[in-house]
Amino acid sequence: MSKKLSSLIILGASGDLTSRLLLPGLGQLLGEQNERHLQLIGVGGADWSDDDFRKVVDTAFSAVDCTGPSGEHTRTTATYLKADVTDPAVLQQLIDSCEVAPAIYFALPPAVAVAACEALEKVKRPAGLTLALEKPFGTDVASAEALNAQLARLVPENQIHRVDHFLGRSTVFNLLGLRFANRMFEPIWNAEHIEKIDIVYDEQLGLEGRAGYYDTAGALIDMIQSHLLQVMAVVAMEPPSTLGADDLRDAKEIVLRATSLKGGDPSTSSRRARYTAGDVDGREMPAYSKEPGVVASRKTETLAEITVQVDTWRWMGVPFTLRSGKALAERRREIAITFKKANRVPTGLTGTEHPNVLRIFLAPDKMSLEVNVNGPGDPYELEKTQLEAMFGDGQLLAYREVLAGILDGDPSLGVRGDSAVEGWRIVAPVLEAWRADDVPLDSYKAGSKGPSGWAPIG
Repeated sequence: MSKKLSSLIILGASGDLTSRLLLPGLGQLLGEQNERHLQLIGVGGADWSDDDFRKVVDTAFSAVDCTGPSGEHTRTTATYLKADVTDPAVLQQLIDSCEVAPAIYFALPPAVAVAACEALEKVKRPAGLTLALEKPFGTDVASAEALNAQLARLVPENQIHRVDHFLGRSTVFNLLGLRFANRMFEPIWNAEHIEKIDIVYDEQLGLEGRAGYYDTAGALIDMIQSHLLQVMAVVAMEPPSTLGADDLRDAKEIVLRATSLKGGDPSTSSRRARYTAGDVDGREMPAYSKEPGVVASRKTETLAEITVQVDTWRWMGVPFTLRSGKALAERRREIAITFKKANRVPTGLTGTEHPNVLRIFLAPDKMSLEVNVNGPGDPYELEKTQLEAMFGDGQLLAYREVLAGILDGDPSLGVRGDSAVEGWRIVAPVLEAWRADDVPLDSYKAGSKGPSGWAPIG
């Protein structure tokens, strides 16, 4: 079998993103694809030798049990260059050293990534060049549009991967199979039968040393504007003809274009809060405002919640609530679809009638369906029970799937440029209201379920 050639350049190879996420994901991919001959080049600011970088690669690969000839080849041949990634001469040197047209992964702060893209405009670029960028994709509608225009001057849209590792999760992708391969779900996947949809991503983790980025972003931009709106688009999309990149991303874009803040009023459709000192699962945590690197006067939220509407025939009147927070009592990552109650329960049945709720968990990878059944004791009494199913073992790293798409030229799991713009448009009224203090910044104790006055969702 002939080897599949690939060249991957990681700009920012000495950073945390590379060692913690990219390289383990790459190791898992290469451990499965022993026909791939990968040329790996790392570029960064650290004063490393090739051997120093290979040790980092080896540690990451060993953590995911990467074995076989493809992994061994990359462990032993990876190279590293300490250089300024915004220098056109450096970028030309890197591209020219590649065996085939490379994929360039920008594991860089947003401003540096933009500067590197500007430098790429002055470089002779091969036809198959692929670019991969981490969110955020701009800081508002105008900057996202400007970034799209800049990238379009470099390569075609289908060679741009705006990385959303949430869309690399098998669980989210399995939504397509759950909906469209089961006749029992798709006919009732609409406003006639569904009361509301909640998408929650709550963490027990606090800031974890990320003040440099997080304190200028907050929970709304960090999680909702990018990740959760993309998840929502998969939940709400119309059936695509295929799972090809064009069909899949067209279907998501149609949803996002139809999405707006519920009622158009941030004061009634958004909430924000940040944590004070407390105890999270036995670990003492300082108040967010006291975390190293935080500027308290910025009023950065660590818990954000917005409710949106999707103005299509399928979803008219169904509220979609998206929530994400840090330093909360429990780790909760789920999509909760709450169905409307039965039109009528026959006289004679007793007990509490609960709405059916389908829960798709992002971690662990499983689903549950809450249904009303006759109790084991009194056959006339209704009780709630859960039917559960596992999606799989959930062992595939998100970045393994992201990198597979990048190296195989499949952008279906990435965010298309127009969708990145729509994400900023949707949250723009909320950001404006929060910056004007039109929505109060509530507080909650670290390790609690959130502010005491907030009604639970899901």
